[in-house]
Amino acid sequence: MVTLLKIFSEGVSQALQQLKGNKLRSFLSMLGISIGIFCIIGVLSAVDSLESNVRGSIAKLGEDVIYIQKFSWNEDPGRNWQKIMRRPNMEWKDYEVIKTKVDEVDLVAFYTGIGSRTIKYKSNNVERAYLLAGSYEFGDLFNFEYEKGRYFSPVEYHTGSNKIILGAKVAEELFGNLEPLGRKVKMDGRHLEVIGVLKKSGESIIDIANFDEGLIISYELARKIVNLKRASSFDRTVAVKAGSKGAALVKDEITGVMRSHRRLKPKEKDDFSLNEVSILSNILDGFFNVLNMLGFIIGIFAIIVGMVSVANIMFVSVKERTNIIGVKKALGAKRYFILLEFLIEAAILCLFGGLMGLLLVYGVITILGNAIDFDLFLSVGNIIGGIVASMFIGILAGLIPAIQASRMDPVEAMRK
Repeated sequence: MVTLLKIFSEGVSQALQQLKGNKLRSFLSMLGISIGIFCIIGVLSAVDSLESNVRGSIAKLGEDVIYIQKFSWNEDPGRNWQKIMRRPNMEWKDYEVIKTKVDEVDLVAFYTGIGSRTIKYKSNNVERAYLLAGSYEFGDLFNFEYEKGRYFSPVEYHTGSNKIILGAKVAEELFGNLEPLGRKVKMDGRHLEVIGVLKKSGESIIDIANFDEGLIISYELARKIVNLKRASSFDRTVAVKAGSKGAALVKDEITGVMRSHRRLKPKEKDDFSLNEVSILSNILDGFFNVLNMLGFIIGIFAIIVGMVSVANIMFVSVKERTNIIGVKKALGAKRYFILLEFLIEAAILCLFGGLMGLLLVYGVITILGNAIDFDLFLSVGNIIGGIVASMFIGILAGLIPAIQASRMDPVEAMRK
């Protein structure tokens, strides 16, 4: 053990001497490793950040929520457009039947997109704000968080009161620094009182459950002011939160209830789809695996160049220290002593190069993260991976020069 520690300290010492004595040569050799680590870890960090952003958006839908809709998330609408369009739209009656007949679930909600609207407050107006109407459970389904205000009270909901909840961007554009709560806005010729402003969702690659530019009214109010039969059929959804009962069992119950409600024959296919977050997650798994593989392939080419440069430096180092190697072997140094000494030296050189690459990745991520509204990060896993990869590359790059040094004849080495 003591001998190994001495070999390690000798290898580290010689690596540091190389860095000090041949600064330009060492820097150029480490630069190749730095670029390689930067390419691999940079791409992997970008993919991890993208994946975190996308999966975070999808997670808002709820892992235990089943969305009963006209179309499936797992099929291409373009290929089956006619078949999908022939399906009946999700209706309020579907929601009532499921709520009545599917027992022991946490929540059943219905919501529909009504389309773009222009909303006004005095001289200010917001165009193309998206209007949504939902059942009373709609707020609990998406766990609305409020910057100000609240959700509809039971009385306000069931009586269809002229109340409205605004998304953060809509409220900001309409009122600026004014207090929005209690003020009357105008939409479709009707004056509505603002009772709540949702917290800002922020920017996301996939804007799932992003209500920043949305308007929310109760379904009972929507019945009064909108022809719901003409509203967008694709945005009508019945959502069931399975809870402790389990999604698989609840899906079976929903399928039976819906088929019975729509009077489908045993041989007829379902004219509705049951969607879950897991469907999107499975699609994303393949997509991000491909991105990670591409990043790894790109980095490998840069790593090979770095390995060649480090190997050249190690060959030069062996040649410069041939006499010293001969003396060590003549004094009884074993072959594996010399082998480990040069492998440790190569690994240390590459480790410094890898650390340079990681610092470069961190700097670029920090600059880009401050410049754009996107959460970029360098994970601990990627840092450890970069360090381990650097040392492994060093061992590979120094293996042949180290073997050459360990096989030297001590007499011939001292003569040279």
